[in-house]
Amino acid sequence: MNALEVRELTKVYPEFTLDKVSFFVKQGHISGLIGRNGVGKSTTIKGILRLINAEGSVSVFGKDFLKEEMVVKQTIGYVGGGFRYYPMNTLAAIRKAYAPFYSTWNQSKYEKFLSQFELIESKKIKELSEGMKVKFALALALSHGAKLLIMDEPTSGLDPLSREEFCDIILQLVGEEGVSVLFSTHITSDLMRIADDIVYISQGKILAACPLACPLKELLCKYKLAHFSSLADASAVNAIGVKAVKKGYEGLLPRDMQISESIAVTDATIDNIIVHLEKENEEKKHVKSN
Repeated sequence: MNALEVRELTKVYPEFTLDKVSFFVKQGHISGLIGRNGVGKSTTIKGILRLINAEGSVSVFGKDFLKEEMVVKQTIGYVGGGFRYYPMNTLAAIRKAYAPFYSTWNQSKYEKFLSQFELIESKKIKELSEGMKVKFALALALSHGAKLLIMDEPTSGLDPLSREEFCDIILQLVGEEGVSVLFSTHITSDLMRIADDIVYISQGKILAACPLACPLKELLCKYKLAHFSSLADASAVNAIGVKAVKKGYEGLLPRDMQISESIAVTDATIDNIIVHLEKENEEKKHVKSN
């Protein structure tokens, strides 16, 4: 059984459309939702959680979100980037307002997380660092027995050490608590550190090169980065997303493609893949619009 299944999630705005987005998160997996800013990552998460009115279907551990909304919400924990609300309230006050919404709230588990994360309930939100705000949001999200953790840019604004600590916490939760995770990010080092699979959104659609839930290792093994001395050389082998660089041009090629030894190739990083696939996608959109 999948932890999360999203089918044809659609939301139409005047200048943007989330267009029939479909993917799944396997139980016990960490899935990264990636794409450049403004392509629909946050809209997708809001649509999943029904924070916006979107078409399509969402099921969590086999239960339809709309038909069993109250039951489903008990199994989901949500974490945004930091904790930007109620800056003058203490952690204790927020917990007292939050806990009654969950019949499965476990105070002893919450206190365990407070101890683990070194959080003091008498402190006010405004007194916490960005990293501590994320930890507090995690403590709230996981203290009612959530088995699916959905996070929207949780490491945005964190320093490298705090991001590393966050990644360690998530890996621990998956390993020890059996939690499944969907998190959006544009920080590829976090993605490489913890993600099993990725969901790649571009211009409101799942990018064709990365269908449904794509194993991260599989995507990395799909391409190689090729370096060309001229644009003509790149065009001759139909390189993907060709762009000018300091010395010549570069673009993606299928890893198993046989090419001339005169073309230098290196392993493609996730950053390389995102940049060149996005460029290719934009060029196709431009050609189509003309």
